[in-house]
Amino acid sequence: MRTLYKRKPVLGLCLAALCLMTACKDAVEVPATFDTLQQKAAIFPDYEDVVVPPNIAPLNFMLNDSAAKACVVCLKGEGEPVVAGGEDCKVMIDTLQWRTLLQANKGKDIQVSVYARHEGGWVKYQDHRLHVAPEDIDRYLSYRLIEPGYELYRQLGLYQRDLSGWDVHTIYENNRTYDEKNNHCINCHNYQNYSTQHMLFHVRANHGGTIMVDGAEAHKVQIKDSTILTAGVYPSWHPTLNMVAFSTNRTGQTFHLYHREKIEVMDEASDLLLYDVDKNEVRHILRSRDDMETFPCWAPDGRMLYYCQFHTQGLIDLNTVPDSLVAREIAIRYNQVRYNLMRVSFDPKTLAFGAPEKVLDAASMGKSVSVPRVSPDGRYVLYTLADYGQFHIWHKSSDLWVKDLQADTCYALSAANSKDVDSYHTWSSNGRWIVFSSRRDDGNYTRPYIAYFDNRGQAHKAFMLPHEDPEESILLLKSYNVPELTRDKVGVTRNTLRECIYASDGEKARYVR
Repeated sequence: MRTLYKRKPVLGLCLAALCLMTACKDAVEVPATFDTLQQKAAIFPDYEDVVVPPNIAPLNFMLNDSAAKACVVCLKGEGEPVVAGGEDCKVMIDTLQWRTLLQANKGKDIQVSVYARHEGGWVKYQDHRLHVAPEDIDRYLSYRLIEPGYELYRQLGLYQRDLSGWDVHTIYENNRTYDEKNNHCINCHNYQNYSTQHMLFHVRANHGGTIMVDGAEAHKVQIKDSTILTAGVYPSWHPTLNMVAFSTNRTGQTFHLYHREKIEVMDEASDLLLYDVDKNEVRHILRSRDDMETFPCWAPDGRMLYYCQFHTQGLIDLNTVPDSLVAREIAIRYNQVRYNLMRVSFDPKTLAFGAPEKVLDAASMGKSVSVPRVSPDGRYVLYTLADYGQFHIWHKSSDLWVKDLQADTCYALSAANSKDVDSYHTWSSNGRWIVFSSRRDDGNYTRPYIAYFDNRGQAHKAFMLPHEDPEESILLLKSYNVPELTRDKVGVTRNTLRECIYASDGEKARYVR
């Protein structure tokens, strides 16, 4: 029997006294006299010459100039200019003024002038520009915050940021302190068609299961069977049907003694599953001893399922290698494991899948594909390409690429990529923005970066998710993981989710052949 956990009704009204306070600040003014420098300002985050959504929060930044005692910035476009600054060389822009400026300059440039007060007086750096795109980005970004450890997890959570401002909503946190009895991991949050009405995420270890959310209600399921390798792992919700494609992965870790990359996460086996949420039934889509399938992703019309596949023959012979030694043999040959981009057709009426079709032979290029995501118009497949493997979040060779299905061409999104890891990614619902994880700042922590994707299929320079205090990106010692854009805010409460996770073992899905 399925037990639904939902938001409890409000039983009463709480009254609180409101205290109104006013604070006076000295007005920031553009210096009347200054010396002009020949270089641009060194600012963090790097927001110079980027394309921004007209509904993004202010791009607050810090000036990296050891000689500066204070700084001022002036933003000019159509309408009133915006001036901000401070003695600590942090630029904190008024949110209302910023919104007004962006709305007045859709499709236009904003000139950014940065001034610094040195010992001998004010100096002005060379101007840079912000281009305001005509298209909005989806308002909400969900992500997991996790310490970048390699063996054990501790406190972690799922959160949702309002990209138009600074509000962060806690979807669910496991525990603030380590609790051996109740300690559990949460991962792989996923939404249906950019809406939080249908959502899921996994719980691992204690209280394990898959949490399925329908509006303000939640229930737990166990997607397990003797024929399934493990539980459901990487998900992709069908855009119109109440069904989810999962990979099921038997995954392990190995650690390098001498290597610039610290860890390898590899599968020794993986298949694809289809889970019917309404019927609570699960069946295999693809199951092969010689092939490993992972990272399923539906096309926006729901008639094609993309995924990554590694063909083991040629690397190891599973007919001669005992099951107990497969993981070891793959680990020994870790840098020869390469995945291709595949797809199978799907009939939404009969629920039948077609034969596998190769979309990109990355192995022949000496490369490996991971995390395919199809653009909302169905034209582009965005994926990461690295030298080997499929868990690219630690691979410095990982870059963002697209396949143009219409032109049958593949190319790197060079303007958005960096010299370090650029990996897990998502499209905006209008197809004009991509958000992805990058380690470009320090090589250790992943942070969300946003890049404009124009109507010519080209990405522009990426910029870091803005914060009210720009120093937060340095002080927060956690990695942002699995960024996902949605149009709306998550409706289920964290108390509902906690009750769902703790109260029952969940309903076991029925396996059908």
